[in-house]
Amino acid sequence: MILSLLVVLMPLVCGDVIHILPTTPEPQLPPRPYAFGYAAGRFQGHIDRTHSEISDGLGTIKGSYSYVDPRHQIRTVEYVADKDGFRPVLNKNPLPIPLDTPIVALAKQQHLQQYDAIAQSHQVAPALIRVPLDSVSVHNAKLKHFNLYQQIAEEHARIAAERKALEVPEPNYIR
Repeated sequence: MILSLLVVLMPLVCGDVIHILPTTPEPQLPPRPYAFGYAAGRFQGHIDRTHSEISDGLGTIKGSYSYVDPRHQIRTVEYVADKDGFRPVLNKNPLPIPLDTPIVALAKQQHLQQYDAIAQSHQVAPALIRVPLDSVSVHNAKLKHFNLYQQIAEEHARIAAERKALEVPEPNYIR
């Protein structure tokens, strides 16, 4: 009897009851697109990173961020995030250095000529450089240092000779 009751009630207990429960449909919210951007730096007035992003509200996000790398070059990464995943693209091509206009080139040339003229006018002939003479105390300190150096060198030579004399031509090995 109990066994037959278990056989009858088992499908009810283990069965799928989701179709019995009432369902409330999820409301479809309208798309909520957004856009933002910012620029920041480590100290006031200095910008070393930027970020901007745009979303269509339907799951596609496009954006870019820039930063200054350790070699002081600006790196820009553009990305897309959608149903296919996150796809970043690093822009490795730095902006070309702008060429000087003729006026700027002339100003640079004049500046270099003026700099060279000032440098030439302030040159000192090597023959005019005088080395100061040692005072008596400096001369005595140099002699003392030289004498101590000689004593140390002689002592090291003596120690090296003693060690050389103690060396055995064939070292003893324990086998």
